Amino acid sequence: MAEERLQRRLAAILSADVVGYSRLMGMDEAGTLSRLNALRRDLIDPTIAAHSGRVVKLMGDGALMEFASAVDAVTCAIEIQRQLRERDASGSEANPIQIRIGINVGDIIIEGGDILGDGVNIAARIEGIAEPGGISISEDAWRQVQGKVAANFVDAGEQSLKNIARPVRVYRLDLAQKTASASQAPRPTLALPDKPSIAVLAFNNMSGDPEQEYFSDDHRPF
Repeated sequence: MAEERLQRRLAAILSADVVGYSRLMGMDEAGTLSRLNALRRDLIDPTIAAHSGRVVKLMGDGALMEFASAVDAVTCAIEIQRQLRERDASGSEANPIQIRIGINVGDIIIEGGDILGDGVNIAARIEGIAEPGGISISEDAWRQVQGKVAANFVDAGEQSLKNIARPVRVYRLDLAQKTASASQAPRPTLALPDKPSIAVLAFNNMSGDPEQEYFSDDHRPF
């Protein structure tokens, strides 16, 4: 009997993890679970659906998601982090939930509703080195989204990831919102006078005749 052939496809994989999950659970187990469920229901799941993604599985403090497009995966991640930052800015929670996200584009193995393979493993390892509230993506994902996503990518160099044979170049998304300083703000335009005006400029004596000096700047009678 011929061996069953593995089902494979190319996909953008998003791995997400709650920062400090054990600490949050230790402080308030029931409250943390309630907040996480509300976060998934009200923010994360609708954002994933809006970007044509699917949740492959939930793993306590983490989640694995699949997208057909790297652009969709990255824009979804940016939107999730943006909304979380807005919640944090409100100051309504003493211990706000933060998420780190890793994204990779690679070949995956399909097993029922689950996905496996190096493409998934690399996404999970990249997520592990992302900053709290940040997003890190592999070079393969970066190549697909550069120039297509309105975000600043910072090259973090090649990273040695646990149990990954070769180093992977990682790019971090700079999510800091830049505000124009006062010096960069445009100067106000002066209003034009209602009546005609004349601008008078000083003269230089270029004739060489000392008797004409009274016309020059240093010899103006007024």
